[in-house]
Amino acid sequence: MLRLRRLLTAGLVVGLVLAPVPAAADTPPAEFGTDWHDPLTADPPIQTPPTRSCRVRIVDAHFQDFTPYRGAYAPPTECAGPWAKVVLSLDGQVAGRQFDRLGYLNVGGVTVFKTSTPEPSAEGIAWHVEKDVTAYSSLFARPQPVESLIGNVVNDTYTGVLHVQAYLTFYTADAGHPAPRGGADDVFGLTGVHAEGTARVGGLTVAPNTERLVAEVYATGSGGGCEEFWYLTAPPESGYSCPADEGPYREVQISVDGVLAGIAAPYPHIYTGGWSNPFLWYVLPAPRAFDIQPVRYDLSPFAGLLTDGREHTVSVTVAGVPAGQSGWDLPVTLLGWRDHGSSRVTGSLTRSVASPLVNDSSYADGSDQDSVTTNGAHRLTVSGFVNTSHGRVTTTVARDLANTSSHRWGAEENPDALTAEWTDREMVTVTGPRVHDVRLADRRYAIDGAISVDEANRLVTTISLTDAASFVTDGVPVRQENAYTGTAGWTLGVPREDRHATATTSLHYTLTEPGRRYDRTLTAVNGTLTLNR
Repeated sequence: MLRLRRLLTAGLVVGLVLAPVPAAADTPPAEFGTDWHDPLTADPPIQTPPTRSCRVRIVDAHFQDFTPYRGAYAPPTECAGPWAKVVLSLDGQVAGRQFDRLGYLNVGGVTVFKTSTPEPSAEGIAWHVEKDVTAYSSLFARPQPVESLIGNVVNDTYTGVLHVQAYLTFYTADAGHPAPRGGADDVFGLTGVHAEGTARVGGLTVAPNTERLVAEVYATGSGGGCEEFWYLTAPPESGYSCPADEGPYREVQISVDGVLAGIAAPYPHIYTGGWSNPFLWYVLPAPRAFDIQPVRYDLSPFAGLLTDGREHTVSVTVAGVPAGQSGWDLPVTLLGWRDHGSSRVTGSLTRSVASPLVNDSSYADGSDQDSVTTNGAHRLTVSGFVNTSHGRVTTTVARDLANTSSHRWGAEENPDALTAEWTDREMVTVTGPRVHDVRLADRRYAIDGAISVDEANRLVTTISLTDAASFVTDGVPVRQENAYTGTAGWTLGVPREDRHATATTSLHYTLTEPGRRYDRTLTAVNGTLTLNR
């Protein structure tokens, strides 16, 4: 399979911004040289208040193997909380030859950020990522240990050492810029975590007055193996180089004490070495490549069962992965909200109903083209209540997933093409004496791409990606879309200087919310930024 072979023989999306951005160049070179523009995204900048701020460095590391960086964090005394905003930023530099790498940042044993890295030029590149981490403010209110790792291999061929610094910037609250209402009281991870095949299992103990609970799962297919490209796997009878008994349908499921509590469509991440063509991603990475966002589950229907002071079991599993095969990383972060008017809340789970999981993946053997057509779907509704100091509050979560894909390939998997779409629709309804809230989320992901190698041994990849979502929270609608298009080609089996690599890529980000519209387009040609509008 072309995209799974590392053909180069040497060689952070709301809340992510890379700045400042130089003006676009007028005339790009005829092909890639030995240097190119630093990576950019079209994502909107994080909006920060004009209040006093303090910056705390929490990571300063040179990643050249698989040794984690370990340090310590202490809250800034000059900017005591509560904070109006907290922003995590990462600055990286790398030069030479290196593959894309995956990394994480944990604070107090809790995953707050997950990322991948760009591939460098010989002269070197720098990149900057920012993420709004205000939701984790209660975690930052006290000293914490810090651990970070971007696993890397450095040798005579792959020479790029990853120089990384990470910072937390705290913006103080004042009368005009208060701290966000309703922030989580507790931010924590699972305990005693262990892996069971494709599952991540751990213990969960919550405060006895917890009335709302949300889980975040930073789910990614591992780098380098078939599960990095899970959406291209095919039934074994097809003979395709990445087999999976049930085809490419994947679903990230979370269970509490053995009861299915949430389902989600995983995002089809493409890292900067993906689809056999790093030239596509040198300047404009695919959406979410640098800021790997978590899958979120509202577990509030289970809150009344979890406040008994006992440890409960949480399991995160990826459905569809072949039995006994690893390949997924599934760190879990939990956010809890307490009822400050009582010492303990009680309650019960009243409903948990799932439709049969539909996973119809059929293989067709054609005379000049093989294909796999997949249709997948799943629905889950869970409901439960908690008895609080302000009355009985009932939360109902309904989630509806669907996936369609058409995977086509020729002899020796050349050409190799995929057209796929995922939808993930969620409605959370909260009712009580003093609350009636309906939160809607409608997510859509899409890939339309193809790889081919011609008689002159020139590999060409053409691809378009869509990462779109609509949300309604407290009656406020927000819509965002990140769209990528690109075509890149290079010659296989020749020295680097004879590859004659070319690429034209574009990112278009739009964000619409009440009183604000953001629209930005970036285009790069052969490593040169030609449009920044």
